[in-house]
Amino acid sequence: MDMSVDFKTYVDQACRAAEEFVNIYYETMDKRRRVLTRLYLDKANLIWNGNIISGLEALANFFDMLPSSEFQINMLDCQPVHEQATPLQTTVLVVTSGTVKFDGNKQHYFNQNFLLTAQSSPNKTVWKIASDCFRFQDWASSS
Repeated sequence: MDMSVDFKTYVDQACRAAEEFVNIYYETMDKRRRVLTRLYLDKANLIWNGNIISGLEALANFFDMLPSSEFQINMLDCQPVHEQATPLQTTVLVVTSGTVKFDGNKQHYFNQNFLLTAQSSPNKTVWKIASDCFRFQDWASSS
């Protein structure tokens, strides 16, 4: 993190990136799931309701098995991760919650946490998922 950029500016930039990312992620999950793994780092981990899935091939197989989905995001929050925790890597924690309906199933409340890292090339920055943790919040479900 460039210290000449004050922390509030850094947070604002991170949150704009997070909002863009979240829109892309859930639209891809719902409509173009076969390309979803492009949003993950090669060695990314997904913890889905306590089950750990590691690496792009395992992720692709997992997403393939999931029924089609309709996600609705109700809340998005984000914060930059302090550079001492992830040296030489711009990292943002993104937290979302909302509802999801998988084909043939009742609607569930869920929350999801992403650790995104910036993959920078000279002309652009692409955010990739290093870690993803998804959990149903069924105790909150009214249906």
